[in-house]
Amino acid sequence: MADSSFDIVSKIDKQEVANAVNQAAKEIGSRYDFKNVGASVELSGESIVMKANSEERTLAVLDVLQTKLIKRGVSLKTLDYGDDDPTPKLSGKEYRLEAKLKEGISSENAKKISKIIRDEGPKSVKARIEGDELRVTSKSRDDLQEVQALLKGSDLDVALQFTNYR
Repeated sequence: MADSSFDIVSKIDKQEVANAVNQAAKEIGSRYDFKNVGASVELSGESIVMKANSEERTLAVLDVLQTKLIKRGVSLKTLDYGDDDPTPKLSGKEYRLEAKLKEGISSENAKKISKIIRDEGPKSVKARIEGDELRVTSKSRDDLQEVQALLKGSDLDVALQFTNYR
């Protein structure tokens, strides 16, 4: 019997992100607590820019955006704030917070994932790094499902999807 395999990728559905940003912008425009604070959220290229006239309002805009992203099935691990915690920066008279969209698995994360599979996964499973994704192969489909469960339970800083299950 031939080997079974699947790919581990980290991709973003850009249309869902755009829809979430638009929904957040509509809610911010209509909510009473965002009146006269200059609050806004917009998608510009590969990043999302949030603005308001105070640090607390900017974080409230971030909260609205995160809620909309979760409702649309976009993982919050795809947002990269530069440093670990999102802190708005003062820019002129307003506070700005920029979140870049992370797509693809970096080489260090790919090595970390393959190490987890080698150390904790079934022995018959092999992981191979191919660019910004990983190909996982095994003779047993049950072993592959065990690896998927293992990776879903592990605390990684990338959003993983499993594709091309054969």
